Amino acid sequence: MNAMSTPAAISTAAAFAGGPRLLADVGGTNARFALETAPTQVGHIHVLPCADYPTLAAALRAYLALPDVSAAAPDVKHGAIAIANPITGDLVRMTNHHWEFSIEALRVETGFDVLAVVNDFTALARSLPLLGEQKYQVGGGTAVPGAPLGLIGAGTGLGVSGLIPSPSGWTALLSEGGHVSFPPMNDTEVAILQFAWREFDHVSAERLLSGAGIELIYRALAGHRQVAAETLGAADIARRALDGTCPLCDEAIEAFCTMLGTIAGNLGVTLGAQGGIYIGGGIVPRLGERFVNSGFRARFEQKGRFRAYLAAIPTYVITAEYPAFLGVSAVLAERLAA
Repeated sequence: MNAMSTPAAISTAAAFAGGPRLLADVGGTNARFALETAPTQVGHIHVLPCADYPTLAAALRAYLALPDVSAAAPDVKHGAIAIANPITGDLVRMTNHHWEFSIEALRVETGFDVLAVVNDFTALARSLPLLGEQKYQVGGGTAVPGAPLGLIGAGTGLGVSGLIPSPSGWTALLSEGGHVSFPPMNDTEVAILQFAWREFDHVSAERLLSGAGIELIYRALAGHRQVAAETLGAADIARRALDGTCPLCDEAIEAFCTMLGTIAGNLGVTLGAQGGIYIGGGIVPRLGERFVNSGFRARFEQKGRFRAYLAAIPTYVITAEYPAFLGVSAVLAERLAA
């Protein structure tokens, strides 16, 4: 369990009249919780493994009962949760975990006056204008002020969203673009897709551009190259690629990066995202220079007659440790101001 608290920073801004606010970012593997005690003042961050709790309510109660959290906020009344799942009504069933719940029932059970629940990539999209220097650029291009922004991120799944500007501010897209059909761009990717078809009737982008997807790419490449595949998890494949001890692992990571470039480029032309494409999720930021030196950017621009259009769009890797908290805080502030 990770913990970080910044009590000294709390005094730099006026505390919320309604008391500290709960912020949460729930993925398929971990649930991250924090308290926002005043605007931009976020602390008491704890990361709880989802597998350790039977329900989201149980994980939330466990967080609020932690000694540092309960001392700082014995009675939290307002909260917002970003979750890796479509939010289409009151009932939420997670795609990559077994938790399911009613938003209203969760609010009542945990004693909140206001509880906002939004898709995790909707929240992450809302954070993009607030990142400041917490990102780095891969390749060329210059952002056009006031233009749409695109967002893509690989982790347990593949999240996709975007921000559309309007006179009243930004609108985050409620996208499930990670589930578009995977488009191969060369013979090797056709072979990877054919291998994946043995396991799945429909091979979405997420099937390959995720942690489980890296493992699938590795197995597919082993079959394509007619070499023996070891039983390796995504983290092991990435580690061996980065330390140069496994050429097949390196080929799998390269395929992952270039295929991500295809989907990111598709998002760029679909949204007209001349403000930039942002890359989040748990995988790419950990690849560091290997991602920068991969074929991602060349593939991103590989759109025939639209090569120059995409070459002008910058691509950024998000480096903020907990960027979704920025976005979900903005969502909650808007909900309370309504």
